[in-house]
Amino acid sequence: MTQVTPVLVALKTITLVLGGAITYFAYRAYRRTEAPALGALSLGFAVVTVGALSAGVLDQLLAVDSTYALTVDSVLTALGFAIIVYSLYVE
Repeated sequence: MTQVTPVLVALKTITLVLGGAITYFAYRAYRRTEAPALGALSLGFAVVTVGALSAGVLDQLLAVDSTYALTVDSVLTALGFAIIVYSLYVE
């Protein structure tokens, strides 16, 4: 199982970098247009990205049970996607 950990760390790092980039560009678009939908979109992607980051920190750095880390990740991912869905309907 120890060989899976570097792969998971690499995948979480990629998720963090890509999620951060999406959040950054969505936020820049929001600042340029002040469209509430873009603000919600950037917030949604930020929450999803923070979920991935927090799961990695909990699991790897704080040595919390991996089930708890996965639960935190799942809750934040679901919340982030709910915000993204909301952003598609905001006027």
